[in-house]
Amino acid sequence: MDFLSVVHSLILSMGETDLHSVKSGPCNASCIRYSLVKLLRLSGYDAAVCVSRWQRSGKVPGGDHEYIDVVNYSNGNSERVIIDIDFRSHFEIARAVDSYDRILNSLPVVYVGSLTRLKQLLQLMVEAARSSLKQNSMPFPPWRSLAYLQAKWYSPYQRQFAPLEHDISGNSSSCHKQCKGHLRRLQPSLQSELEAERLLKPINIDNSRRLKHDRARRSSFRAL
Repeated sequence: MDFLSVVHSLILSMGETDLHSVKSGPCNASCIRYSLVKLLRLSGYDAAVCVSRWQRSGKVPGGDHEYIDVVNYSNGNSERVIIDIDFRSHFEIARAVDSYDRILNSLPVVYVGSLTRLKQLLQLMVEAARSSLKQNSMPFPPWRSLAYLQAKWYSPYQRQFAPLEHDISGNSSSCHKQCKGHLRRLQPSLQSELEAERLLKPINIDNSRRLKHDRARRSSFRAL
């Protein structure tokens, strides 16, 4: 939870002037990822942008994906924490039913967690998407399959701490409009999510206290 707060704070602290172009073509929020990695590394974390690529296999299309990982070393072992700053976009579908939209909106704006938890969310969203598409008599495309979604985070990847020099455009001080727009959407969405959690926290605390009180009452009745 402490690390989650760190990630949220760093994202909310980022300004548009921090977003320098890192590619000559479409950036697809790479500017934001590299800026976040820089801030995480300055904070002492072993963070990197991971670039994964996979080949077509059967009906599963090939592709590539960028995300962030942070490696935590403890007692000779290492554990990866995955950060995806555009998490919900992976699950958007056409003509979604209301129940699917509710599940989609319950996902975190920015995913921060283990690969194990990520796999559980992928399985949940695949089944929900299958149900939504079936209700609308729409086919289930291969890029919505669990195999394709897992390929984004489970495929072989390269860790990069800074953009490769030959990827940087001629005017490295300029910012991509796409990334500016992405940051303008990301920060308010994340802020709204955090505000909603703060509002729910007193309710959750009160429910927890009530549950403990009820358990204590049941124990006293059994004692009598």
